[in-house]
Amino acid sequence: MAFESLSDRLGNVFKKLRGKGRLSEADVKEAMREVRMALLEADVSYKVVRDFVRTCTERCEGAEVLESLTPAQMVVKIVNEELVKLMGSTTAKLNISPRGLTVVMLVGLQGAGKTTNGAKLAALIRKQNGRRPLLVACDIYRPAAIKQLETVGAQLDIPVFQMGTEDPVTIARTAVSHAKKNGNDLVILDTAGRLHIDEALMDELKAIKREVEPDEILLVVDAMTGQDAVNAASAFDEALGITGIMLTKLDGDARGGAALSVRAVTGKPIKFCGSGEKLDAIEPFHPDRMASRILGMGDMLTLIEKAERSFDEEKARELAEKMRKNAFTLQDYYDQLQQLKQMGGLGDIAGMLPGSMGKAVAGAKLDEKQMSRTEAIILSMTPKERNDPSVINSSRKKRIAAGSGTEVVDVNRLLKQYEMMRDLTRQMSRGRLPGFLGGGKRRGGFPF
Repeated sequence: MAFESLSDRLGNVFKKLRGKGRLSEADVKEAMREVRMALLEADVSYKVVRDFVRTCTERCEGAEVLESLTPAQMVVKIVNEELVKLMGSTTAKLNISPRGLTVVMLVGLQGAGKTTNGAKLAALIRKQNGRRPLLVACDIYRPAAIKQLETVGAQLDIPVFQMGTEDPVTIARTAVSHAKKNGNDLVILDTAGRLHIDEALMDELKAIKREVEPDEILLVVDAMTGQDAVNAASAFDEALGITGIMLTKLDGDARGGAALSVRAVTGKPIKFCGSGEKLDAIEPFHPDRMASRILGMGDMLTLIEKAERSFDEEKARELAEKMRKNAFTLQDYYDQLQQLKQMGGLGDIAGMLPGSMGKAVAGAKLDEKQMSRTEAIILSMTPKERNDPSVINSSRKKRIAAGSGTEVVDVNRLLKQYEMMRDLTRQMSRGRLPGFLGGGKRRGGFPF
């Protein structure tokens, strides 16, 4: 998970401060030295770290902090505010034309994730803005690039425009004309990348820019590449004048320093971040929420939004009614497992929960094989058995186990887990326990 090591290091720094009560200037300087080391170890650019620590130190050594009754909290508040400022202060939206066609050009080094994340972005804008996207295959050099775009496009039901190995500038120009004729109002150009920046690549990208005059030029940056990402960002911005940044693979690196460096070095906003392999694993970048995650305070707003996207409102109402009537069934249990999977599992959820709560959930590893067995067992039951598990006797258990490729002991274990979940929902429906994300009487909770 991105920023994991940075979050742990900063958490230890602030824990020491809280243990001191009143702070001296020496305490602040020592804490800022540790903040500096934590940022450098997270692969944040040295210049960015130097400026960040200097600003924080100047603010933290002021009388407002040193004379405060809770100086440690004031230091955390200042570091949080400066982190938010470092990452852009406010959420930057995609520049979408209110009328007519919007053209988005994706650029970046090979392997950054342009193709997959371009498709993810198209699906997100379609859902949020009601656009009709068209994906355009302008990468004619990387083997299977066109096929990859067509595959993800088909999975998301988004059309792909391609002209084989034709000149990329011609492809881009023709695609824009095609979009206008066929009612597509969002064109996303998946351009070529290289393992390194070269003159030929930049000349091609400049030519595409001149030809189609894109509304947005988004630089796709792999968060795991560290300082190489900063160098690439500077070069692409100088050559093309990028309008924003899309960070990818934020789920794959514990350091994540590129996110803090790229924005500061280019001055261009981070607009989106990809945090997983699933085709809905993309979201707008919120500097304040990301700062909150880094400081171990969680990101409940994103978690709530993620949960709401995964919920079927009709099923949620039905489940709430069943909980009130104490009628929670194995079919409901199965549906809850599916919603948890749609949210990305416990690892994704843990990164958005504050402090020790997040660590506790992260430690509760979700056994994918066990979940698959659970699904197989429930699907091997008859509708009557799912809705009334009390009818499941020994012979039925044997049949269910045989049908799901499991053992009777596995069936017994699932039934025990179900009984525990049913008892929990009974307590939640009576208002004794809070439901997950405001569950209880309103929505219901996940089985973990």
